[in-house]
Amino acid sequence: MHAVEKGERVPAAVLFAVGAAALAASDAVIVRALDGAVHPFVIAFFRALFGAIVLLPIVVLRPKVLQSTHTLGQHGIRALFKLFAMVAFFAAFSMGPLADVTAIAFMSPIFVVLGAAVLLGERPGLSMLFAVVAGFCGAMVIVGPSPSGFTLAIGLAFAGALLQAAIQLILKSMSRGDATSTLVVWNLLLTVPISLVLAVPFFAMPGNRELVLLAVQGVVGTSCMGLMTHAMSLAPASIVAPADFLRLPLVAVGGFALFNETIALTTMVGAVLICLAALIAARSRGVKASN
Repeated sequence: MHAVEKGERVPAAVLFAVGAAALAASDAVIVRALDGAVHPFVIAFFRALFGAIVLLPIVVLRPKVLQSTHTLGQHGIRALFKLFAMVAFFAAFSMGPLADVTAIAFMSPIFVVLGAAVLLGERPGLSMLFAVVAGFCGAMVIVGPSPSGFTLAIGLAFAGALLQAAIQLILKSMSRGDATSTLVVWNLLLTVPISLVLAVPFFAMPGNRELVLLAVQGVVGTSCMGLMTHAMSLAPASIVAPADFLRLPLVAVGGFALFNETIALTTMVGAVLICLAALIAARSRGVKASN
């Protein structure tokens, strides 16, 4: 009976993960739609602010979600890493082709493998080594032969993927003491004041159109976190993680439909290699997606 119930949860988990992937793709498209009118640090602040407003009723109704075994400083460091990762991706999405940046973002699980080997002394197996090599080759296919080459947007995407990997390594220890919902809530609530401090030097009040987009982005980002967190609670990461790769074709379609972006053959080949590598890494380590 337990096996049947567990099996019945898998389709729901995949459905939630697909929804999260669609929302994540929308997030990237919204950043591009802002068309550089809002500084990335200001985008991060409003995204966190509107997201926190969405979460506030949950915190009021379930105050126990704030109970944590970790210090405020530990949560703050993770929030700072997450903030810089967001800013890097926001800047990359505003500058470069959406499909290229999204493909490079999937390098994060490969960086987790390398980070675990260097910082935690883990020995990667043959499948992990293959994932690292395949991911690196995929990135080089996108960067090397492309007409634009290694642009600032690609560099920022790499930085975002590295920071996201660092967050996953931090979560590896923090998730042993706290529930995922607690980690998500503290991350979002602390991101608001931290992002405000960093946004002050670049702050300019967005126009009405930009405010609407930022509000939608805040709701989208928080909903994405909720859907992926719930998906991970219903099924193993090895089942849920592959659905996240839907982000790439969805972002590509959005880029083409709204911004007339075409997808180079090198981007498609490189993206397949990176997605394959990230899938192998995620299945081997059970890495969870976290926003």
